[in-house]
Amino acid sequence: MASGLLEDLIESLRCLPGVGPKSAQRMALHLLQRDRDGARQLGQALIGAMERVEHCESCRIFTERQPCRWCSDEQRDPRQLCVVESPADVLAIDRSTDYRGRFFLLLGHLSPLDGVGPTDLGLDRFEARLAAGEVDEVTLATNQTVEGLATARYIAELCARHQVAVLQIARGVPVGSELEFADGGTLSVAFAERTRIGDRR
Repeated sequence: MASGLLEDLIESLRCLPGVGPKSAQRMALHLLQRDRDGARQLGQALIGAMERVEHCESCRIFTERQPCRWCSDEQRDPRQLCVVESPADVLAIDRSTDYRGRFFLLLGHLSPLDGVGPTDLGLDRFEARLAAGEVDEVTLATNQTVEGLATARYIAELCARHQVAVLQIARGVPVGSELEFADGGTLSVAFAERTRIGDRR
């Protein structure tokens, strides 16, 4: 019979995506039996991250400092913004493409049925930046899912309203897929061949 602490550990590990009861039990037993030092290090890293990592006030990316390393990088063009759904997308684009602008992180996509509207994605803050004339060009790199494409259309309309050029990554990324799972070559080509949406009015 598992002890209360062991049961608590197993149940806590189940909060991770894709981790069911058996996987959580296997992880917990491995840490206790074979890697207690690793478990302590993991615990300290989790506590440190939960206490000190927050969202960048400018782009909403996870960071320990304000502004984040992408927004504070003077080699990046502040007049270009790439809009993505998740932090994993930022890392994938940064690793696989030659894009040298900055990012804006939605942390999701529009989903009226789930109660997720524009303000939940920070699009009020995004539109304020457009209205202030801070941005010349926006690249839409939302996922090629129904929700991601609907979100991209909404953002394109915001950009058109403020006469900001809009590009969309090429369809090398399959419809229905998520960026973080695209291979580096496919993502690089999709970015290199991104296309302009509409005309600046």
